[in-house]
Amino acid sequence: MCRSIKTLFNFEPPATEAELRAASLQFVRKLSGFSAPSKANEAAFERAVEDVTKAAQALLASLVTTAQPRDREFEAVKARERSANRFAPRRTAA
Repeated sequence: MCRSIKTLFNFEPPATEAELRAASLQFVRKLSGFSAPSKANEAAFERAVEDVTKAAQALLASLVTTAQPRDREFEAVKARERSANRFAPRRTAA
């Protein structure tokens, strides 16, 4: 799946409309194989993004959990640390 699609459920503050649309756009891009559709496919592509966005909104609205909401900033810091560790220059033995 697309690595740029992030978990949007159970965060404080909740996911925004823009975040849901961005995730939906990435999903439709992955399914279609288009990063930007041709003029002939543009209407179908946009309709799919809208449909996926609506489905994602309905899904998030219907999910329940007893877990405490995760802090968006704290999770972003953890993600940056993971990325820094993953892409840090590796030292080789001389």
